[in-house]
Amino acid sequence: MAGSLLSGIYSGISNTYSYIAAQYEDGLTLENLNNARTNSKLATTINQSFASYLQTNFSSIDKDGDGVIGADEMSNMTNTLSKTGLTKAELTQLYASGASGISDSKMTEILEHFDEIDSNGDGKITDAEISAFTVNSAKQEKMDEFRMKSASNMSTFYGSDSSDTSDTYSILSYKYKSSS
Repeated sequence: MAGSLLSGIYSGISNTYSYIAAQYEDGLTLENLNNARTNSKLATTINQSFASYLQTNFSSIDKDGDGVIGADEMSNMTNTLSKTGLTKAELTQLYASGASGISDSKMTEILEHFDEIDSNGDGKITDAEISAFTVNSAKQEKMDEFRMKSASNMSTFYGSDSSDTSDTYSILSYKYKSSS
């Protein structure tokens, strides 16, 4: 799997931040964010899911508490997200709105196996955990496939006991036919 599955989410949040912050002289304040989400001109050009994420998490992103999310605060938040991951609720919210950038089948698999993917049990999943789960799933699938192909009936090796004819084929048949 090439690249980061969750990078689309992180860049979407950053791009939404940048676009809204550029629309207002005083940057991205909670009031500006609320206005952008309801302003008929801006509301159609911004991703509402990413804007909602920013709005919901505004106070935790605004680390210095000045009421404005600065570029450095935004950068720190996306870096932290890429290291710590996203919760199931965050993924579900972003997926339900189509903002995830991840295929439906992959996101469904991630959400169905969230607890298995969350290998450290912190309630969040990272790209590394998703990648490890994907590799382990592919490995298990190949192992299962190999087991299914292996002989499940030893008659393939020894021949059939129920046959009355001497022309029953088995892997060992060549040895006994040539020595008779």
